Amino acid sequence: MVEKIRVLMVDDEEQFRITTSKILERRGFETIMAVSGPEAIEKLSEHPDVVVLDVKMEGMDGHETLKAIKAKKPDLPVIMLTGHGALPSAKKSLKEGAFDYLNKPCDIDIFVSRIKDAYRVGHSLPDTEKNARDLMIPLADYPSISDSATVAEAVKILKENNERIVTTDAINDQGRRSLLVFNANKQLEGILTPQAILTALRPEYLSISMPSTAPKMYSMGYSAMFWTGLFTAQAKTLLGKSVQDIMSDAPPSVDAEANLMEVIQAMHESGKRRLAVKKNGDVIGLVREQEVFYELIKVLG
Repeated sequence: MVEKIRVLMVDDEEQFRITTSKILERRGFETIMAVSGPEAIEKLSEHPDVVVLDVKMEGMDGHETLKAIKAKKPDLPVIMLTGHGALPSAKKSLKEGAFDYLNKPCDIDIFVSRIKDAYRVGHSLPDTEKNARDLMIPLADYPSISDSATVAEAVKILKENNERIVTTDAINDQGRRSLLVFNANKQLEGILTPQAILTALRPEYLSISMPSTAPKMYSMGYSAMFWTGLFTAQAKTLLGKSVQDIMSDAPPSVDAEANLMEVIQAMHESGKRRLAVKKNGDVIGLVREQEVFYELIKVLG
């Protein structure tokens, strides 16, 4: 597959065009924007690989635009975006030659996957099983941090990443809620999740198991006074700790060319829900169980 897939986004809402362009470009796509059906027809001269077309537009609507696109470029794949409850309209799009339709709001990972599928069809690429690289989330899409950094620095990066998340009424980008931790040699050493940070907030003595012969007072729980202010005190202490102290180990790895059954087997053997994807010994992305499961849904139709 080429490095850059050119996507023509057609929608009459300015905010949608701006935010969706940011999302797709961050995922490695090139975007071409059109505000209307007639402009979309003009932009075909810029040779898009895939068209994403909103059904509901003022003037020339999505169905009319689809017909015009197919008249000029019958092999150009078009993905229609429809509102929930618009199933008849979606089915009509398929009859008119659309590659697929997606209901709004659509999860960004599903959206990206269907664009790649449409590209394959449009360029008559072999219809083979996908591999780990096809389904992985690229490293560039994850926030990262050094293993020598503090938890305070990690929390700041997670906060900034959350603030950059953009969502429209058509595309839902949840962002990445984990930090990839790299050592001085730029090798993936671990993963830091919000859950790990919250778990580390608990005082260690709360995890100490008491013998059955311990005095009754130890099994009676703690008073409200005990808990008061504990969260704040623990948070201040935790922020100075090293990321390395609380991160999880790096996930097991699979080769970029590994087929999906190999991916499933590796997840099963390791008990992990995500794997590092390597090419020539270097980690280039992560593949998660949700991408593999979505691929299963597509295979089953």
